[in-house]
Amino acid sequence: MKGGTHVPLFLNRDDMMKYDIAIIGSGLGGLECGCLLAKRGFSVCILEKNGVPGGSLQSFGRGGMRFDTGFHCVGGLDEGQSLRPLFETLGLMDLPWRRMDDDGFAEVVLGDRSFFFASGHERFAERLAADFPRRRENLKRFAAVLRETGEGLRRMLDAGVSATGSYGNEAFGVRAFDFLRRTADDPLLFNVLSGASLTMELNAATLPLYVFAQINNSFVQSAWRLDGDGSAIVDRLAENVRRNGGAVLTGAKATRLIETDGRISAVEFNGGERVEARCVISDAHPAATLELIPESRRIRRVYRERLSSLENTFGFFTVHLHLRKNTVRYFNRNIFVYDSEDVWGEHRRSPAGATLVSCRVPCDGGEFTDNIDILTPMHWEEVERWADTTVGRRGDEYREFKRRRAERCVAAAERRIPGLAKCVERMHTSSPLTWRDYTGTRRGSAYGIRKDCDNLLYTMIAPQTPIANLLLTGQNLNLHGILGVSMTSLFTCEKALDALGASKR
Repeated sequence: MKGGTHVPLFLNRDDMMKYDIAIIGSGLGGLECGCLLAKRGFSVCILEKNGVPGGSLQSFGRGGMRFDTGFHCVGGLDEGQSLRPLFETLGLMDLPWRRMDDDGFAEVVLGDRSFFFASGHERFAERLAADFPRRRENLKRFAAVLRETGEGLRRMLDAGVSATGSYGNEAFGVRAFDFLRRTADDPLLFNVLSGASLTMELNAATLPLYVFAQINNSFVQSAWRLDGDGSAIVDRLAENVRRNGGAVLTGAKATRLIETDGRISAVEFNGGERVEARCVISDAHPAATLELIPESRRIRRVYRERLSSLENTFGFFTVHLHLRKNTVRYFNRNIFVYDSEDVWGEHRRSPAGATLVSCRVPCDGGEFTDNIDILTPMHWEEVERWADTTVGRRGDEYREFKRRRAERCVAAAERRIPGLAKCVERMHTSSPLTWRDYTGTRRGSAYGIRKDCDNLLYTMIAPQTPIANLLLTGQNLNLHGILGVSMTSLFTCEKALDALGASKR
């Protein structure tokens, strides 16, 4: 495997640190790019502004319990499935993965009825056909579209096609809402098939079928949890970067990109220290990346205005429950609870009207879980009045706001877990403000920039910027989630090899 020219490393911060590649941000995209490029023999330095790496994958401790920020499950890890080859390359497959129930990895609760999503495309269709016997052929067509879209992604990755090449997929130009309504041909089935999609923003006017189908397909392939928290992924990737000679620097906030002769020559961090690099990758929001280089003849105003004007998806309010011992039995699935049968509109109709309920694998190997997370969509406008505050200093009104919302979330979960409120030892909450402050996401967005099937070339962002050796990665570009970010990291690495003048495998 050809690596490229090595640059001497100077780890004494009194000197200029020199690397082949500097990466801004240690979210999943930054870590994956760092790991892949370090394995090729390039010297890599990842700069992370927070005290710990991980972005939305980071976990935190409260009262002796570990809680996840954004990770709850992943799809497509079985043999021959979408994420398996990359996770093997990244050294992630030997983590303690637990397969979720094949006969019901997701439960969708509408009114007083539950519907279960099974793993495997044929089993998925047959499981729901038991509830909708007259729509068996519709369900088969739905499952076939999921599979075909997923296979298209696999072919694209195998061929090494760039991110912009993926726009040719016809599923990009179709609204997921229209496809579902036409394919289901039944109002209840339409909402059931949409019901496990709190893993994306269900926006009827903009959501491309491609996004809906790729994400749902990966979970229909197979769904997995970690025995432990998401920091295991972060730790493994960071360990692999370091093992291959790279560095992951925390407490290192990028403050300026330094341009020399039309290329980025260095990244300034913490207002004075520098990393010199032949190629720079940013895992930060594209608009935030451009703010690090306010003047450049290479970057036109229209490009800046485009990236700064793009709308972001909604955020989440999360309730982290530390449960009393032996009170709630572990459930090996995710539960999606809705106040009404209007799944696409519920996130705006009422607070906690749409909730995702997920639990941690028992740490002692027993029957009872110690940790339940409840997530519900929350729009920035709900917390905007506290936008100028910082963590721990938002005041009594904000604390009361969170308390009321947390009670609604627990009440929603009690529809499937009766008596849950009495089982709670301690409760911790987070809002889009928390996500903004800890992960750097714009307006606390959960899924990055909103993709619009009517404006694909405007809302889909390529890794390549107008500066040849400045690249982008992460959930804002092509597709969000672990699948989307992992896919995008491959595209970014392909462009990095071009920028470094290295031959491709």
